[in-house]
Amino acid sequence: MTTSNPQMRPVALWLIVMAVLTAIMVTIGGATRLTDSGLSITEWDLIMGSLPPMGDAAWAEVFDKYRTIPEYELVNKGMTLDQFKEIFWWEWGHRNLGRLIGMAFFLPLLWWSVRGRVTGGLRWRLWGLFALIGMQGAIGWFMVSSGLSERVDVSQYRLALHLGTAFILFGLIIWQILALMRPPGVAASAGFRRWPLVLMAAVFVQIILGAFVAGLRAGKTYNTWPLMDGRFIPEGYFGEPARFHDLFDRIASVQFNHRIMAYVVFGLAVAFFLKARKTVAKKHAHALMGAIGLQAVLGIWTLLAAVPLWLGLVHQLGALGVLAVTVWAAYDLIPRATSRAGTAPRSAAPQPAATENPLTSPAASD
Repeated sequence: MTTSNPQMRPVALWLIVMAVLTAIMVTIGGATRLTDSGLSITEWDLIMGSLPPMGDAAWAEVFDKYRTIPEYELVNKGMTLDQFKEIFWWEWGHRNLGRLIGMAFFLPLLWWSVRGRVTGGLRWRLWGLFALIGMQGAIGWFMVSSGLSERVDVSQYRLALHLGTAFILFGLIIWQILALMRPPGVAASAGFRRWPLVLMAAVFVQIILGAFVAGLRAGKTYNTWPLMDGRFIPEGYFGEPARFHDLFDRIASVQFNHRIMAYVVFGLAVAFFLKARKTVAKKHAHALMGAIGLQAVLGIWTLLAAVPLWLGLVHQLGALGVLAVTVWAAYDLIPRATSRAGTAPRSAAPQPAATENPLTSPAASD
């Protein structure tokens, strides 16, 4: 790995580790959701909650608390202690990995800030990322608390907020890694600048819609493709009478929305590929087309298989990969005069006088 400033190499390596830990965190969070483990710990204790139950009496106490919530009464009535332990460890692991990420981010950042290794805008951006990590922990408890009194699961709206914040954090870390490792991108025409931004926005919307599918377990039904049990628009998309929140409260609606947005994202990737395949942005176009195409295949496979645990997690990891590629394309194709990490601007390769730059020519922005 190379950086323009050798002093930034440890910081860049540290951020790569944080990105990997965030991806693992998102994956374990997905497993916690798919195994219905998220409500197994009914309290939030930032310090003492890091310790698992010690001894039979402690396990009995934790299990007794779980047996007071609706999920146990209406879904898991009769669950044994050994069965409870299986779901407990998923949620406990998810929470403690969050604590690890917080400390792994805070301690090096504090040291480098005191030593003057990170200064100026970079320091404030990194402390902003740490604040987002802390906020994500609070959002996680906000989500869990929605399923402890009147529901047998968490609110799909709060789940979408929690997952969306995790993906925002991951994307910002990737962007900062690129800022430390790579010089600014070659100046692109106005038309090309819009493409990575539009794709990034579309991918994020699709991730949020996927969170609603996950929150309502909508992937367990309508397990046919391309139609939904023989219909393009499924029966029951709206209730009687139709209301706006039906778009996010009904299984048929959230799955249909996720399907349609997948077609939109794929169509945008194809359009960008056709536009950029003969320009200096062709590597970005190929990478985006490959990542989004693979994710589409994984999504269809996951649906047809009714979301087995391993495939659901692979699909979620695929979303992280798509976001990372989209952020990379945006970083490279959106020009900046100088890098915020202190790197020098990247110049376009020398062109013969009679040859137009295919990325910055007027034709590239059609």
